[in-house]
Amino acid sequence: MQLITESKNIEDYLSEIPPIVVFDTPLVKEKLNWIRTQTSDKTEQAKLAFEIARDEIKHSFDLKSDIVTINAENVLEQCEGICFAKSHLLATLLRALGIPAGFCYQRVLKNPKDRNSGFALHGLNAVYLDNVGWFRLDPRGNKLGVDSQFSIKEEKLAYPIRTEWGEVDYPNVFVRPSEAVIQSMHQAHDFDTLFNGRPGKLFL
Repeated sequence: MQLITESKNIEDYLSEIPPIVVFDTPLVKEKLNWIRTQTSDKTEQAKLAFEIARDEIKHSFDLKSDIVTINAENVLEQCEGICFAKSHLLATLLRALGIPAGFCYQRVLKNPKDRNSGFALHGLNAVYLDNVGWFRLDPRGNKLGVDSQFSIKEEKLAYPIRTEWGEVDYPNVFVRPSEAVIQSMHQAHDFDTLFNGRPGKLFL
């Protein structure tokens, strides 16, 4: 897929977005320090950040949890979050490491096996490396039937998009997360509210 960046200024994809993307909170700094002690190579740093967001943070829908996390610090504190929260964490870590990162979305069925289950947005990230350009990563978290990997040459995302079922793979790389998504997260007080209250499509 040919990705479409919202901004031509790469610096826009390195900035903080308080209170969602903030670099100097305690747990974020702890993760950043650990990554930096492992490697100075940007590709390897991006891979480690991705694995933290994908593997160390449990997906709230899988847990059927009543906890709703939004920003990176809270996600790390609770060790859980939905796809949007995980993408906020990954963007925070990457941007703080000097690796440009943006926000991407897909429109998927709430129940992947039921065409009548309705649609909801799914959040993921795009990353820029000098020797590669833009590519997408999905920190959703793996489980049976979901196998998302750090892959540069070939996308290995959480969900295959079935356009014949009405699903949509948006090519946009946004500087900021969707306001509609953030609003739905703030308004949700448990798993069911957030599962059913997520936006069903992206308003471009």
